[in-house]
Amino acid sequence: MLNELRKQIDEIDNQLITLLNKRMEVVRKVGEFKNNSNAPIYRPEREKEIIDRLTKISESQNGLLKRDDIEAIFLEIFATSRNLERTERVAFLGPIGTFTHQAAESRFGATGKYLPLLNIEAVFKSVAFKESKYGVVPIENNTEGIVGITLDSLKKYDVKIVNEIYMDIHHSFASLQEDLTKIDKIYSHPQAYNQCKTFLEEHNLMNVEFIPTESTAKAAQMAKIDKNAGAICSHIAAKIHKVPLIFSKIEDNNANKTRFIVISDYKTDKSGNDKTSIIAKTSHKSGALFELLKEFKEANINLTKIESRPLKDDTFHSLFYIDFEGHIDDENVKKIIDKENITWLGSYVKGE
Repeated sequence: MLNELRKQIDEIDNQLITLLNKRMEVVRKVGEFKNNSNAPIYRPEREKEIIDRLTKISESQNGLLKRDDIEAIFLEIFATSRNLERTERVAFLGPIGTFTHQAAESRFGATGKYLPLLNIEAVFKSVAFKESKYGVVPIENNTEGIVGITLDSLKKYDVKIVNEIYMDIHHSFASLQEDLTKIDKIYSHPQAYNQCKTFLEEHNLMNVEFIPTESTAKAAQMAKIDKNAGAICSHIAAKIHKVPLIFSKIEDNNANKTRFIVISDYKTDKSGNDKTSIIAKTSHKSGALFELLKEFKEANINLTKIESRPLKDDTFHSLFYIDFEGHIDDENVKKIIDKENITWLGSYVKGE
């Protein structure tokens, strides 16, 4: 019986590889068209349209595949397709094995051409100076708040937000040593270590020597060369450095989530479920912010975030980073953005 079921799976897999190769032949032709017209390869709005359609088909068939399953499968297919059309570099906040690397790989695939950089501004420079086509950086965390340098860099560099990625942040415990009683040291970034205190207490690891590292990726690297050491790291860091995962989710707060943005040099098309980001500069007088927000209300635009940032001069005045629902091509959004005090940062598919 088992052999018969495996035979059925093999037959289906044979059909899948044939269909995937047919898809890639069409993709290659699309790539030729885009290269001749210098059109962008990465179109998140088109990918959303495909996933929406396939999800509806699966639902109509009472299929076992849900939206998350379809997205996981097809994001890798999309990434492989883009690499066939045109191979483009993706810069990200490194080193390799960080959560930002994990976010980048979730959109650009395991075989993408990546450039890890040491700080967020370096990622912006790489995209602005055409050294990379895309950049991936964190912009906010639901427990730590906004990433100030990302907001400052959005104002400073001529780039556009083309997508956003919400990712659950799970710390893992990796080690070559399966017997926890033999673990004699733990490598980790101090912040990650402090976020996993309950796990360490429950597994009698609080008294084990803690060795801080500059990143969780470095922690995995150190655990690879020390068989009696453990690392608190991301699962991608454990995979890259080939350190077995002993526990996959060990953080105290299971609701820890980070929002990342993808930056590039072009405008995305409307998807029907979009978000727009701007920077607004108001006059330094009573009621100025109220007047700005009133414009959004009158245009029936829903704000999702507003964050103040210092102007960084000797005036102590502020700028406002604002996210809201809608796309720059929407008429009501155009009226808001078409003002001297507004800097448009991008319109993009709303993440989940």
